[in-house]
Amino acid sequence: MAMEARITVKTPEHMKELGRRLAALLAPGDLVLLSGELGAGKTTLTRGLGEGLGVRGAVTSPTFVIARVHPSLRGGPALVHVDAYRLGGGLDEMEDLDLDVSLPESVVVVEWGEGKVEELSEARLQVVIHRAVGEAELGVDDHDIREVTVTGVGPRWAGRDLSGLAA
Repeated sequence: MAMEARITVKTPEHMKELGRRLAALLAPGDLVLLSGELGAGKTTLTRGLGEGLGVRGAVTSPTFVIARVHPSLRGGPALVHVDAYRLGGGLDEMEDLDLDVSLPESVVVVEWGEGKVEELSEARLQVVIHRAVGEAELGVDDHDIREVTVTGVGPRWAGRDLSGLAA
């Protein structure tokens, strides 16, 4: 059974806050796949995850280095932040990054990872970020509003209530 939460995010700061709330659910060995168009807020969400996990270093897009490791400052799991946008292949190309070695003791977050890294783990969180349209009546700039769907896949997330992410 896949558990799911849908969250409306109105500002970049709210996206970071969602990342902090999400971090509270994560443990070593967790895989998080982020998808959404360019500029959707994937890296902003990951910044919040990094804050929530208490990791060292500024979380920025690893587009050109492909992957960055942010060690924990408080004895928790490291954050491995991967941007698979420029990687065309599937798991074979990703194997060069040794993510399977990092995964057991880290939280691995992969932007643009759909169809590329699912085989790393039988359980994962899939986070899909869509830009909302037609929200002018809310009095918020339409360009900042996002609809985020978080889906738990596999045994780790079976029966897990993700509704608290919408707090």
